[in-house]
Amino acid sequence: MHDLFGVSALLLATYAMSWTFAVAEPPAPVQKSVKADALPAPGTYKIDPAHSFAYFSAWHHLVGRVRGRFDKVTGTITVSPDPAACSVDVTIDVSTISTQISKRDEDLRGDAYFDVKKFLTMTYQGRGIHRISSDLWRMDGSLTMHGVTRVVPLTFKFNGTFSDTEPNEPARVAFHGTAGLKRAAFGMGARDNASEVGDSTVPDVDIEIDVEADANPATP
Repeated sequence: MHDLFGVSALLLATYAMSWTFAVAEPPAPVQKSVKADALPAPGTYKIDPAHSFAYFSAWHHLVGRVRGRFDKVTGTITVSPDPAACSVDVTIDVSTISTQISKRDEDLRGDAYFDVKKFLTMTYQGRGIHRISSDLWRMDGSLTMHGVTRVVPLTFKFNGTFSDTEPNEPARVAFHGTAGLKRAAFGMGARDNASEVGDSTVPDVDIEIDVEADANPATP
């Protein structure tokens, strides 16, 4: 009898183990990525608006900050073996501005600031880059905003290349960039008190841009 109970217990244990192995979930796929401290392969890269955003942080009464972002960034990035031939052409839909306060957003869209009825987009265009550290580059491109064009240096880093999660989609590259500007230089914020605006040589708006772009075949 004891032998019978022992055999039964062994069979039950074996069954339980086989059930455990049967229902165990497969390991999650590992997304491949390639880090880099230089630049991606030569070619033209199309910016993905769904995964690209431009953020800003502006001084408020000299002691506070208002933060927001633009939710539609489009354009292309061209990478060449010659840094002098690298270029960007970026367009930002100003109407997509968001500071999470609708009343403030409408004010910023008005004629005291972006005046989106006249100037729906801003653009950043540049050609030629130079390396400023092991993983940072700089482009002295032209920003056109509110009908005014100024040279605005952009410091950026190539974050790396990764395979997209969708089948048959091209690999992607990612960049992170920063810049600073003075709103008065673009004819904006005229109603702000001069003491709020501060030193005309010091940027009162900081910009960050995160971009993902689809890789296309290398240009001939």
